[in-house]
Amino acid sequence: MSHVPPGSGWPGDRATPQTPVARSAAGVRRLAAGSRDLLTLDARSTVCRACPRLVEWREHVADVKRRAFAEETYWGRPAAGFGDPAAHLLVVGLAPAAHGANRTGRLFTGDRSGDWIFAALHRAGYANQATSVAADDGLELTGARIVPAVRCAPPDNRPTPDERAACAGWLHREITLLEPTTTAVLALGAIAWQATLSALVALGWRVPRPRPAFGHGAEADVTSPEGRTVRLVGSYHVSQQNTFTGRLTEAMLDDVLARCRATA
Repeated sequence: MSHVPPGSGWPGDRATPQTPVARSAAGVRRLAAGSRDLLTLDARSTVCRACPRLVEWREHVADVKRRAFAEETYWGRPAAGFGDPAAHLLVVGLAPAAHGANRTGRLFTGDRSGDWIFAALHRAGYANQATSVAADDGLELTGARIVPAVRCAPPDNRPTPDERAACAGWLHREITLLEPTTTAVLALGAIAWQATLSALVALGWRVPRPRPAFGHGAEADVTSPEGRTVRLVGSYHVSQQNTFTGRLTEAMLDDVLARCRATA
């Protein structure tokens, strides 16, 4: 089998063999909307098979593997959100890395992007340690939760518009469940920024018009249907392309996290 079966004991796996499986965009919307809490949402999202191209790719990667991880078992399933269920900060990323979260089963875990975001979260007081190498390494987040705009590893790190739309139901429900405690959203990259704004509009939040443009350090205040104001902050993604070239520095990442922390 090219992926970890639900209920097999993988660290942090919330799903069981009885967890219902979404096999279409409509199925995602139905099962996400019916998730009464984050544990249920996590379980259901990690067995999703709504996008055939993504299912085929994530399981192909889990079967073929990278030479450096040839002896490891790959997760090979969608990655759920990770962190504090009562977080004030919601960090929205793009999608799992093929040999990162698709291998380890936890977002930003086992790859260079994770080295950057978790070290920054540690410096900002959100993480109990600066590294994230495996799902059972003891990492915990307090006050922050990380979620992906797309929960499966996509070929070339580029989900299609249809795949992004199909996966949006999980993000919509995550935002709704976290709304009572959220004071800031940090969007890592333009796709996460756009996905967040689209989700908020669909959920009935008040968003500035025209929609605010993405940029590192961009900010916008959005208002929930209950009247709570939340600060949306943009950051360049913690990809190697950005961090290796110096487009994103530790100081820049620390700055946007400090802005988010100030809303708590």
